[in-house]
Amino acid sequence: MSLSWDDEAASAKPVVNQAALAASEGSAEQVALRVNADDKRIINGKTDVNQLVPFKYKWAWDKYLAGCANHWMPQEVNMQRDIELWKNPNGLTEDERRLVKRNLGFFVTADSLAANNIVLGTYRHITAPECRQYLLRQAFEEAIHTHAYQYIVESLGLDEQEIFNAYNEVKSIRDKDEFLIPFINTLTDPSFTTGTVEQDQKLLKSLIVFACLMEGLFFYVGFTQILALGRQNKMMGAAEQYQYILRDESMHCNFGIDLINTIKMENPLLWTPAFKEEIKQLFLKAVELEYAYAEDTMPRGVLGLNATMFKGYLRFIANRRATQIGLEALFEQEENPFPWMSEMIDLKKERNFFETRVIEYQTGGALNWD
Repeated sequence: MSLSWDDEAASAKPVVNQAALAASEGSAEQVALRVNADDKRIINGKTDVNQLVPFKYKWAWDKYLAGCANHWMPQEVNMQRDIELWKNPNGLTEDERRLVKRNLGFFVTADSLAANNIVLGTYRHITAPECRQYLLRQAFEEAIHTHAYQYIVESLGLDEQEIFNAYNEVKSIRDKDEFLIPFINTLTDPSFTTGTVEQDQKLLKSLIVFACLMEGLFFYVGFTQILALGRQNKMMGAAEQYQYILRDESMHCNFGIDLINTIKMENPLLWTPAFKEEIKQLFLKAVELEYAYAEDTMPRGVLGLNATMFKGYLRFIANRRATQIGLEALFEQEENPFPWMSEMIDLKKERNFFETRVIEYQTGGALNWD
């Protein structure tokens, strides 16, 4: 029998490269794990939280970039004039000194509470990496704010034990913190998980309390008081730092509101009439607590301000926060008695009222001093 090369070629079976086939199948499986932006969710998401892109929540990334651009550090603010004023027996009235110490007594621990709530609670329940990225920036800013208050306390030579323990010893401060702590405890409880309507509502409620009531309401009496001192050329170094903090906290509040509204949109079953009524009652309680704090910090009126003025201001702010998250206004016909506070939030418009340096604070070599 003769050998035919044609016959051999026809009868030969194709050789399969098993290794290449396995690699091809593996690649297909890996490609299937790539994140599709449409699949992302703020809570209860199933996509890989380690993959930042593709973006779905571009607003969160934009706020992260804005926060980075707004970076500042407390020790770069000159406190010398504040120190001289504080040491001068006639520099400030006793009511003004009480206001400053009460103010610091609340804030020195408030931002630590906020940071703990982010790092130990909120962050692990948010499944959108863009939002997590901003939360990391926010937590760092809370640390900067605590640093700023400590820097003011140290510069003025205040009793650190008195100031840092005020949240235990001063009733108006303790009452505000005791209002907040249960919501921190909910999110920081290691056994707390989301995934049911009841649990998701607990998370949403805590987010509302911190964005709208703590950062969006509880901080504003203190901000107004210290910035009012600055407007009268008193405690200008402290006031300058508070102005930067106000800008940061306004961004935190706006981020939180965007987060809340997106969760509502993605989970409409959470926003029930009963839940909205519960949130309304929390708003009313927060206004009551902050007004009590205003009365405690300025029992006789100071700087042309008095506690009664703050009643209208707090109701105005509460109405704004409520409508921002889809609730009806809680109080009728309230107007802002401190319109200059709105100007303080936007630090890019013009030189600040202290006229000490350019207000559009940037990092590193971009810093521009006049």
